[in-house]
Amino acid sequence: MKTNPTKLWIVVFALGWLFDFLFWKMNPGVNFAIFVTACVTAAFYLLLSDGLRPNRTSLGLIPLFGFFAAVTFIRAEPMTTFLAYTFTLLTMTLLAVSYLGGRWISYTLVDYFGKSISLAGSMIARPIMFVTEFRKEQAEAGIQPPKRNIMPVVRGLLIALPIVAVFASLLSSADVVFGQRLEDLIEWFRLDNLPELIFRFVYIMVIGYVLAGVVLHASTQSKDEKLASEDKSLFPPFLGNVEATIVLGSVVALFAAFVMVQFQYFFGGTTNINVEGYTYAEYARRGFGELVTVAFFALLMLLTLSAVTKRETETQRRLFSGLGVALVLLLLVMLFSAFKRLTLYEEAYGFSRLRTYTHVFLLWIGLLLVATIALEILRKEHLFTFAMLVASFGFAASLPILNVDAFIVGQNVQREIHSQAVTVGLDAQYFLGLSDDAIPELVAAYRNPSLPDPLHETIGASLACIRYERGIDDREIPWQSFHFATRNADKALVSVRNDLNKYDLEDDAYYPVSVTTPSGEKFPCSPYYYD
Repeated sequence: MKTNPTKLWIVVFALGWLFDFLFWKMNPGVNFAIFVTACVTAAFYLLLSDGLRPNRTSLGLIPLFGFFAAVTFIRAEPMTTFLAYTFTLLTMTLLAVSYLGGRWISYTLVDYFGKSISLAGSMIARPIMFVTEFRKEQAEAGIQPPKRNIMPVVRGLLIALPIVAVFASLLSSADVVFGQRLEDLIEWFRLDNLPELIFRFVYIMVIGYVLAGVVLHASTQSKDEKLASEDKSLFPPFLGNVEATIVLGSVVALFAAFVMVQFQYFFGGTTNINVEGYTYAEYARRGFGELVTVAFFALLMLLTLSAVTKRETETQRRLFSGLGVALVLLLLVMLFSAFKRLTLYEEAYGFSRLRTYTHVFLLWIGLLLVATIALEILRKEHLFTFAMLVASFGFAASLPILNVDAFIVGQNVQREIHSQAVTVGLDAQYFLGLSDDAIPELVAAYRNPSLPDPLHETIGASLACIRYERGIDDREIPWQSFHFATRNADKALVSVRNDLNKYDLEDDAYYPVSVTTPSGEKFPCSPYYYD
């Protein structure tokens, strides 16, 4: 890039224009994946053309980047898409800060913080530094920048404009479509649009400038990485082993007592709980949040003690590791208790988004606890941040694979079919607030021949409401906003269009929109309606 800086600026400003073309007045869809893929491809082109080859370890981030970028236009469920956007940008950040060094696996939380600050600084200052250094090197080499005379360009434009105008007028008369496109172009350059054009030009320049900073950071700052864990003077252990042992031992004793009560009152079954005056659902709802909170802060405490405790002898190291392993094992039991409480709550009330997130989260935090035990026994505590990163990626990847909204529909419908005694029936109003991911599963349930007639009509009513709210017959979606979830939902609704026409729509100004089922039952089209 130093030999040909013009190439850098052409590429990054082209990416800024691409952002404007893909996102201006467009809803999110395939445009995000196209843009970030173009950014990564352009960055690799610039770096490789400068002889800078990536570290093999850094290349391992490419499949993760591709997976999460694809999820952004495949799934529509809010948490799934939020995590997909977040982890796409995270993998791009890791690529930028470890392109040459490839040591991202060994990063600690301190490294993540420090390298994020460094990358942000490069986005602001490094392009200016690059231009300054390039001009200084040219001056030292005795190379004078070429003098550019703009007058020939001005004269050429003045001569060309009337000629082009005449030909454009003739071609507009020859072809109506071309004439309409030419009118649209002239309309685009009206003075009324000037503030908008200036705004768009400014943010294109800003995006190009920031991307240049990222590429320059990868080319200069991602090699010879020094990690915080290698600097022993940064966070030297200061807490005595006796103090740490007392703290860990006390918490382990408390958790052991709690687990004993759990075995007696929770794992013992319904009878023991009812003696205390709680139903299963009440007991589950009462303690779930507290157990997850305890597990989180206990793990945080263990990691903090591991970082600040002096362990000078082998006996001290074994004692601390033993107490740490005992603490994590007790946490696993407590998390299993929380998991079982959540299962009981779902049996009574069905699945929701929050309960599904939590189910998946508990599985990954349980695996993280197992990894913590293994790292403590192997004395590789410095890899805990990597284990935490793997668990985070695993959680984020599990949601699109599970397809959260479709899973909720399938589980709740099956629960309604097979359960003989449930506390609450099917909450079909809840389906109205789900994303397009849920619609193919709802259609599949509607077409299930084993569905009881009342349940069949209820699901049909919810689909009729969804079709009304989406208004698929009136929508025009530009290709930049193409989304597979929307496409699949539209196809599914069209496949049952004739059946849904049997549901009469009522739109009253004073009441929520509702549909009437073939049997005469009214179904309000509001996810927040309660009878």
